[in-house]
Amino acid sequence: MAHIGFVQIGYKPKYDREIITTFYVEPSAGVAFNEVADAVAGESSIGSWTDLGTLKKSVAEKIQARVFYIDVKKKIMKIAYPLALFELGSIPQFLSSVGGNIFSMKAVKHLRLLDVEFPKKYIDSFQGPAFGLAGIRKITGIKKRLILGSIIKPKVGLNPDEQAELSYAVWRNGIDLIKDDENLTNMSFNNFEERVRKVLKALKKVEQETGLVKLYSANITAPPDIMLERAKFVKSQGGKVVMVDIVSTGLDSVQYLRKQNLGLIIHGHRAGHSTFTRYEKHGITMLVLAKLARLAGVDQLHTGTVVGKMDGTREEVLTINQLLQEDWRDYHALREDWSSIKPTMPIASGGMHPGLLPKLVESLGSDLIANFGGGIHGHVDGSAAGARGCFQAAEAVEKGIPLAVYAKDHDELRKALIQWNNVKYKYKR
Repeated sequence: MAHIGFVQIGYKPKYDREIITTFYVEPSAGVAFNEVADAVAGESSIGSWTDLGTLKKSVAEKIQARVFYIDVKKKIMKIAYPLALFELGSIPQFLSSVGGNIFSMKAVKHLRLLDVEFPKKYIDSFQGPAFGLAGIRKITGIKKRLILGSIIKPKVGLNPDEQAELSYAVWRNGIDLIKDDENLTNMSFNNFEERVRKVLKALKKVEQETGLVKLYSANITAPPDIMLERAKFVKSQGGKVVMVDIVSTGLDSVQYLRKQNLGLIIHGHRAGHSTFTRYEKHGITMLVLAKLARLAGVDQLHTGTVVGKMDGTREEVLTINQLLQEDWRDYHALREDWSSIKPTMPIASGGMHPGLLPKLVESLGSDLIANFGGGIHGHVDGSAAGARGCFQAAEAVEKGIPLAVYAKDHDELRKALIQWNNVKYKYKR
């Protein structure tokens, strides 16, 4: 009967052939830290609650997980998993291992998967984004400034004609990308195919009038077979982007869609991620989800705004975005070689309005998509004016001009600042 000790402090991890995880751990009452560390590593690899007569020591030595670092004060541990424990190219199997039973163990009071580092062989088993950050910039022709996006509001309730008309007005006034909301799919009041046809017709009209490339991110979220049908329909109508709610559909469905090689940008919405990412002591971080989404093939991913209405600290969002942007290698915590996997473009979305753009760019840079919902459609003079206000704010930021100064000659921005930033102007227009 083989007895396996999974805590091996001082073990030198093999970054080229092991997956390295970092966990936050709080043991249950009466359980020592080393004991819970041993249990987590065992349960997520080859262990059980007792010694096993069926486990050969020679096999265990080759494929057991090893806890090689522990900081009891900070409640942190690192585990090295031999690559043989994982099926290449399979995010579901990965999550079943390091995101599975270990979170339900009685020995664990709190457990949080903070980060994961993949070896090149594992990374290369995935396709990653078809276009990535650089590809999106090439398609849009927008080389440096942030890309402006708009969620159609209200979230649901408009019919296809109303959505197409609203989309036209917003595109015509400076917005680059329009997306469906995360819960707008195929509704009784807004049929998916009818919506896609009419919105893309409006898109083509704007492109002909302006000579600029515009994007429509149609929400195809559904079971995989229906999702694929919808993606093919978008492509047949000349669309370039599809949106998927990556948590509710699952990253395996994203992988499935990516493998079809449809030549479509995949816009990843993270609705529902906070069910397991938000609590600071338990679950899985958004950083880990972002890495997995990138492997699965997401070209654009909602990662947080820092300045908007959604939860997410500056440190967390910046860490994720540094991973996703071109300069991710500069971030010291990321050791893994992402090989040929293209960077994903971050999306800042949730509670955004023109007055927040300077702080957003100061915090996260301009290599992203800034999405506005209420910040466009709630403008005192309507959605077209709201779009112009956002575009004017982006112009000001790009030129390095304070918004309050730029607003003196730009009425839509001025009214947006009065409306949402409580800026008071002493002069009359």
